[in-house]
Amino acid sequence: MITIIKHRFLPDKLKVDSWDSIAPFFKDLAERNIASTDELKAWLKDRSELEAFLSENLAWRYVHMTCDTTNPELEKAYLFFVNEIEPKAAPYSDILNKKLIESPFVNELTGDAYFVYLRSIRQEIALFREENIPLQAEIASEAQKYGSISGSMSIEWEGKELTLQQAANFLKNPDRSIREKAFLKIQEARAAHSEELDALFDKLLALRHQVAINAGFSNYRDYKFAELGRFDYTPEDCFAFHDAIRQEVMPLVKAFNEKRQKELGHTLRPWDLEVDTQNRPALEPFTSGADLIDKTIHCFRKVDDYFAWCIETMDNMERLDLESRKGKAPGGYNYPMAETSVPFIFMNAASSTRDVETMVHEGGHAVHSFLSKDLELAAFKNCPSEVAELASMSMELISYEGQDEFYKNTEDFNRAKEEHLEGIIKILPWIATIDKFQHWLYTHPGHTAAERRAYWVELSNEFGTGLVDWSGYEQFRQTGWQKQLHLFEVPFYYIEYGIAQLGALAVWRNYLNNKQKAIEQYKEALSLGYTKPIGKIYEAAGIEFNFTATYIRELMQFVKSELEKLA
Repeated sequence: MITIIKHRFLPDKLKVDSWDSIAPFFKDLAERNIASTDELKAWLKDRSELEAFLSENLAWRYVHMTCDTTNPELEKAYLFFVNEIEPKAAPYSDILNKKLIESPFVNELTGDAYFVYLRSIRQEIALFREENIPLQAEIASEAQKYGSISGSMSIEWEGKELTLQQAANFLKNPDRSIREKAFLKIQEARAAHSEELDALFDKLLALRHQVAINAGFSNYRDYKFAELGRFDYTPEDCFAFHDAIRQEVMPLVKAFNEKRQKELGHTLRPWDLEVDTQNRPALEPFTSGADLIDKTIHCFRKVDDYFAWCIETMDNMERLDLESRKGKAPGGYNYPMAETSVPFIFMNAASSTRDVETMVHEGGHAVHSFLSKDLELAAFKNCPSEVAELASMSMELISYEGQDEFYKNTEDFNRAKEEHLEGIIKILPWIATIDKFQHWLYTHPGHTAAERRAYWVELSNEFGTGLVDWSGYEQFRQTGWQKQLHLFEVPFYYIEYGIAQLGALAVWRNYLNNKQKAIEQYKEALSLGYTKPIGKIYEAAGIEFNFTATYIRELMQFVKSELEKLA
């Protein structure tokens, strides 16, 4: 079982109810004399303990708030940390960063782990600006409004109030009139808030741009690349990725839509994209949150006993909130807990195949947290998204071996796999669209909401098949970007999904060739945390850190061949 952390630097029952409750510990670190390499390493461990404690404290505030967006006290508790603790901690973090880098013993910290860590610390020093502290607090406060707005959205259906996640299940109904009705209700619910979301996004854009200007950048895109620590690729590499997706993936997506149109026997409308073309009802792989947990544990056990143990541990510690309900923030996440090392999975399950994909995805993140829990410093566990998403997306694929727990006959199981593999191909153009949209958003400061909507439609056409008829509903298409949480809450966090998806396909290909070796390599890569550069972590997983057109073509052919086996 997981051992609850005993502090060596902090009191065991420390409460964060004011800045004064934690300020002495920052002051101790800032003023402590460091007279040897061993003392520097001890100082780093104490700093790590403080950072892990505060990270987990913030994590729980976020978890509680997203689980119930209707409770003002939970929102208040989260905003207290964002507005009162983080702004006061930020200058100390800069002081501690400089103390570390200026230490005469810093060059004694050798090896890949310290190379990666110190590289990030130097980047943080270069980006820090005192005047950005209140701006970043305001950004965090404003960004959390997206969850409240989205969480409030619902539709009325036959006398019942449904969340949009629950309503989306009707888009798979064989009755086309029901699908159209559900589509319209969902879109109208979103449209009722579109101007509010535009105004919120305009404010976030302006704040983020000012942060970038203050830090000496001409735009927020370039600032964010530096802040995210993208040492391994550039904006130009992203543009090449966009082009490769259009060139190598879009023909496959178009073929899917042509096949769908032929089988349905009519022009495709926006509500025709998720229904089974053979008029089979939507699969219902589980009946409740408890059933989802139970089946996930059995699924993971068929792949690896350790994976199952991770989910069992989380369930025993009540770190799963899976079912959709009104007032709950949208989406799904795995929130790492830096101190106790047992993460929290949040999602909005509504008994769909997509929910199974989300659960095993977040389960992959959770396994990552467990495998990296014993690394010496909290910072060593803070993986870049290209690595974090490799863990989760690989789990979606290698857990196929156990997903018959959700689908009790071969026909349903193959159907679910086919939907998932087609979904992997279809999501890549969406990832390219979102990423290219963000490059434009932040390199065109001062653009209007109308210009933003026009560019979104332009990109939707560029990464579209031209086979879906939106006539009469163009206004809904213009604001389609608003459903993407990442744009509001975590800007530029999206292309990582595409990069990691390619890596995950390569992991799965290895798994099909040699299960035991692939699992060992997967575990080895995840246990590294962020103690090596991204390329070396991918290498440990037995794959390439590569998103060129040639590599994408190779992997798309692999997926296509696996799909043909299911036909």
